[in-house]
Amino acid sequence: MIRVLIADDEPLIRAGIRMILTSADDIEVVAEASDGREAVALAGRHRADVALLDIQMPVLDGLTALAELGRTAPETRVLVLTTFGERGNVLRALRDGGAGFLLKDSAPAELIGAVRAAAAGNAYLSPAAARHVADSLASAPAEDRAEEARTRVAALSGREREVLALLGEALSNAEAGRRLHMSEATVKTYVSRILAKLECGNRVQAALVARDAGLGR
Repeated sequence: MIRVLIADDEPLIRAGIRMILTSADDIEVVAEASDGREAVALAGRHRADVALLDIQMPVLDGLTALAELGRTAPETRVLVLTTFGERGNVLRALRDGGAGFLLKDSAPAELIGAVRAAAAGNAYLSPAAARHVADSLASAPAEDRAEEARTRVAALSGREREVLALLGEALSNAEAGRRLHMSEATVKTYVSRILAKLECGNRVQAALVARDAGLGR
């Protein structure tokens, strides 16, 4: 079972999310929080696999809570669920280790799919959030960010840089394997190693590093 924490300051929203998620036979809602501080406390206590965080919450907002969860409960994958998909929020959530970003008007099936993807260690972006990321990747990186990315990438082996470059092109493990004549399992091993070396929480973060460093197309 996928253990999920829901954090939103509106009880009706939490109830709706709970109803959607519990309709799936592989998802269990183990805790609910009405603010970011409570979410951080409950995630570890209930060993949540996935936390769904609203951005606009009292005491501690969702983005700040996301960063804190990265320190206190790194095993919990965080999905940001919000009414507003501003570009700055999307990029901050992903750079701080979020496993995905989706809007509250997403279809129930999309919400369930996002939770499953996060629990499996994959990133999930709503179409609107994906556009923001694509826009960011298409724009020239700031020089200070590019320099930091190049320094981080220097720690990788030549083969790891090749795999990272393909992450920057948003290729799946299977697609990268075909490009590099590797098995999908081997690519998966490389990706895990790359994420650890770059200290990235997910593939999207690694892709941003790749593009900032000038890898990929």
